[in-house]
Amino acid sequence: MGDSQTPWLVSRILVTWVELVVVGFGGTALGGAVSGPPELIVYFATVLVSVAVLLYNVDQLIQQRLAADTAG
Repeated sequence: MGDSQTPWLVSRILVTWVELVVVGFGGTALGGAVSGPPELIVYFATVLVSVAVLLYNVDQLIQQRLAADTAG
């Protein structure tokens, strides 16, 4: 793993962090607007979207790494 991978990693970490913050604030806003069972559904949806964001960004890092290994 060379230094050429570091900017991609730092960039992807920053993008992931921003996406998770947006999802968290969105889930908090929606959860605060409702109460009862819909609040639980919003909580579960927020958790699902957070996991999806993490998995998507890990997948992007793996694809970039594989593309760099096959190209060079």
